[in-house]
Amino acid sequence: MASSDATERFAASASELGIEVAVRSYPEGTRTAVDAAAAVGCDVDQIVKSLVLMADDQPVLVLCSGANRVDLAKVGAEFDGEVRMANADEVRAATGFAIGGAPPFGHPAPLPTLVDPHLLTFDEVWAAAGRPDSVFPLTPGDLMAGSGARPADIAT
Repeated sequence: MASSDATERFAASASELGIEVAVRSYPEGTRTAVDAAAAVGCDVDQIVKSLVLMADDQPVLVLCSGANRVDLAKVGAEFDGEVRMANADEVRAATGFAIGGAPPFGHPAPLPTLVDPHLLTFDEVWAAAGRPDSVFPLTPGDLMAGSGARPADIAT
């Protein structure tokens, strides 16, 4: 599947959730939170890092502010066990997208999802849209609705 299909597939799945997205692509890339913030002209705090972790054999998603780091022990406490970062194959299997481009929703099946409460303090946040060079703006309300996330203290 061509990489441009990833953003189209994401936009279609977002639409099915009732969320219209305006995907923006940046040839210089938006793989890191700092890169994404520089590209779109927002604060790094407003970047949504969509991180897949493995809680035992179950993939879970953590949506963390670009300014924060995920505390694996805190996430583990939320899922009553130990967690680790997913590898590239596990990320693709869980989300249908590659690392660096995994969006916060639009996956083959919903994932248990936690959101960093810091992201909920903004009027607008930016998240990956299926590729490492594509992002889209959304409200924290749409982030929560699309992902089914629950707020949790997961940052260091």
